Amino acid sequence: MFKQHPKGLIPAALANMGERFGFYTMMAILVLFLQAKFGLNGKDAGLIYSVFYALIYILSLAGGFIADKLRNYKGTILSGLLVMGLGYVFLAIPTGANNFTLVMTCLALFVISFGNGLFKGNLQALVGQMYDNEEYGKYRDSGFSLFYMFINVGAIFAPFIAVGVRNWWLNTNGFNYNADLPAVCHSYIDGTISAEATTKFQEMANVANGSTVTDLGAFATEYLSVFSTGFHYAFGTAIIAMLISLVIYVINKKYFPNPGGHEEEAKVGSKAEAPQMDAKEVKQRLYALFAVFAVVIFFWFSFHQNGLTLTMFAKDYTDLSMININLGSVSIQGAELFQSINPFFVVFLTPIVMAVFGWLRSRNMEPSTPKKIAIGMFIAALGFVVMTLGSMDLPLFSSIDPNQGGTPLDLAQKVTPMLLIGTYFILTVAELFISPLGISFVSKVAPPQYQGIMQGGWLGATALGNQLLFIGAIFYESIPIWATWTIFVVACIISMFTMLFMLKWLERVSK
Repeated sequence: MFKQHPKGLIPAALANMGERFGFYTMMAILVLFLQAKFGLNGKDAGLIYSVFYALIYILSLAGGFIADKLRNYKGTILSGLLVMGLGYVFLAIPTGANNFTLVMTCLALFVISFGNGLFKGNLQALVGQMYDNEEYGKYRDSGFSLFYMFINVGAIFAPFIAVGVRNWWLNTNGFNYNADLPAVCHSYIDGTISAEATTKFQEMANVANGSTVTDLGAFATEYLSVFSTGFHYAFGTAIIAMLISLVIYVINKKYFPNPGGHEEEAKVGSKAEAPQMDAKEVKQRLYALFAVFAVVIFFWFSFHQNGLTLTMFAKDYTDLSMININLGSVSIQGAELFQSINPFFVVFLTPIVMAVFGWLRSRNMEPSTPKKIAIGMFIAALGFVVMTLGSMDLPLFSSIDPNQGGTPLDLAQKVTPMLLIGTYFILTVAELFISPLGISFVSKVAPPQYQGIMQGGWLGATALGNQLLFIGAIFYESIPIWATWTIFVVACIISMFTMLFMLKWLERVSK
């Protein structure tokens, strides 16, 4: 599988595992952490989530610009690893819940975003430069698919470890996990809870406490404090992952290409010049890249709902009792676990998708990269069609939100976890048609002197899509749940038809 690929591919993917571990830790628990610790509603937590994910990708433009200017991709990547680790240190420190600590939390998220901006796009640019060599050029798409698969190995375990640490801390303090309790606790403390919800709160508190609770106010305050502290310790696991990535990167640095991607270093710190091309060709390539960037905004706006509205759906509408791994000292159960499904399917499905493409390639039937991206848009739309059909009979969020006088659903009223698992399966297939191949397309089409900043441009398009994520949270809390998912169906279909409209032009430019 790896014989046709450069030696630096696997070390680059392994070095990126720490970033993926932190990414999926944040994706799994960030919104739920903000709601549990600060009592934020979905709209406000979703706005912070959206800005954070937008910054993670938009700052890749700045990171690409810095690396392109310095012609020092390796040093910029190393700096990014260190800065990201510092951000996770800030998040791992338990603090009180007030406006100041909310601001400090946002500052920590910015530090992580900036470090990621220095790291992510530039590492992708280095991988692309490995395939500028004619010996490896025809394996570029499969190389990026392998890269994408391996960096998701660590992401499989991130939600499990994060949930395990959070639930371990709950158990250590004598509490059991309940996904609905943080919202009910905040509602009780704020005085917005209804009489019906108060009765249910008493029942849930007794179960979570292991005995009858006589003071619901004291229980609510303590449970929220312990629950939030467990999240802080979960963030701390990302620090260990970043250290492992740092070691892997430093040890294997010699296998990564120079900024120009064509010459071996004569000595440490030497800088190779990137080859130049005709100005007209540069302009055409940049136009093509910007066109693709504009289209994928709508895909990422839809796909990255997995960390926002789909996670909220797991907490509010999904029967979590059916997913409970009892390890004796700790029970691994929570809405966050669904975030391990996507990276698992990435690892499981990548060899299958690569085999299909390889079979088609051997018969000169393999679709072009732009056509693969268009197909991926259609598959993503199908994923949200499944969510639409599975949510038809579910009540409005306001009717189950204790902060609006609602009462959380009983388990019998919630949907099977298979709805989300099936949706994640379909969305992952779509992702494998779009994300690694989109990165491959950028590395192939981008003029050599703009490799870093164009990879940053791909991530910048992702950032714009991420900045729109909070719109999903607004719809989630305002209109029928099934109608929310139809918005993403439409977004993906529009993206597909736009890609098909530009297909011949994109194929011509990428040859």
